[in-house]
Amino acid sequence: MKFSIQPYSIYELGKRERQEDSIYPSHGAATPQDRLFILCDGMGGHSAGDVASATVCEALSSAVMAQQSSMGDVFAEEDFRLALAQAYDVLDTKDNGAAKKMGTTLTFLKFHSKGAMIAHIGDSRVYHIRPGKTPETTQILFQTLDHSLVNDLVKVGELTPEEAKTSSQRNIITRAMQPLMSRRSKADLYHAADIQAGDYFMLCSDGILEQMDDFDVQEIFSDRIATPQEKIETIIHATQDNADNHSAYVIKVLDVVYEQGEQAALSQTDCFKPAEKSRKSTASRPASFNKRHLFLSLLMALVVLLILLFVTYKFILS
Repeated sequence: MKFSIQPYSIYELGKRERQEDSIYPSHGAATPQDRLFILCDGMGGHSAGDVASATVCEALSSAVMAQQSSMGDVFAEEDFRLALAQAYDVLDTKDNGAAKKMGTTLTFLKFHSKGAMIAHIGDSRVYHIRPGKTPETTQILFQTLDHSLVNDLVKVGELTPEEAKTSSQRNIITRAMQPLMSRRSKADLYHAADIQAGDYFMLCSDGILEQMDDFDVQEIFSDRIATPQEKIETIIHATQDNADNHSAYVIKVLDVVYEQGEQAALSQTDCFKPAEKSRKSTASRPASFNKRHLFLSLLMALVVLLILLFVTYKFILS
């Protein structure tokens, strides 16, 4: 699978005094030949959030590009995990001893010969969008799920999705990259295989989304706003009053060339697949688990049978 793309970047200060977002390639430097895009948002309220985001962005991009120089177009989950570990190692050296450790979110997009790898930590997002003529027919094929306290509360029924949008706790994240942590936060990994000409990918910090919901995203990426440059201008205009730093990479897929047999294989696989570790089958479970499961199933079937026999007996006597 070979891609022709055109990337666009947004890099705005907002109402802050310091820019704590970092992007790779740097703002204005991306070209159609780039296949790696990273966005990091330094944690506000913590010491040196700008150092954390810049360190991870630089270290992770360097690690991936060093790998690619020897591997060509192949990029696997293990390659990402190795590069992430190297970025953590560099971040460890930047620890400044502050009580509130520096930290950053991470979003990652890598085009390769089998599609695109997406990874994220924290509440910065990655979207895969397929434009339609109207917002209603524009599809958000995929978006990352924020690692945030309000999302966890929604999952357990303590908050509704609407309440989460205005909660005072909405900026509390449950995963971040921080130095010298006894347990390093892991990234969620996804693989995009169904990529078509005309699709868009967007990486963005949460500052972009202060006043924007999914329908706004669909409206911006629908055919009603014709060109990629107009879409970028619309996002910049819509976020001009946002308080936080806000940055984004918008990548338009101009063309996709499939190798022989790739499109046929695509129709037989999921368009978006989580990392292997989250798709374990029962075949990987120990034999003792399968035997116990079989015993419990037979026991339940026996109980149901006895209940039916008892009910039948009582009916005959009556």
